[in-house]
Amino acid sequence: MIMFNQYPDIMTVEEACETLQMSRNTLYELLRSGEIKAFQVNRIWKIPREAVEEYCRRKSGLYNTKL
Repeated sequence: MIMFNQYPDIMTVEEACETLQMSRNTLYELLRSGEIKAFQVNRIWKIPREAVEEYCRRKSGLYNTKL
């Protein structure tokens, strides 16, 4: 998605919150539940930009799960 090109390949929590226009608490819930795929390095979340794009496609209905 072109709108995400301004962000790095691995996003911070702050960048992901800005992109998704959601609070940190909401994002942390999505990360902990695995709804947005990410990983932690020393308690710091690293969020692949691709995972944020996938989440947006899935939530918007643009993502076809029947491949």
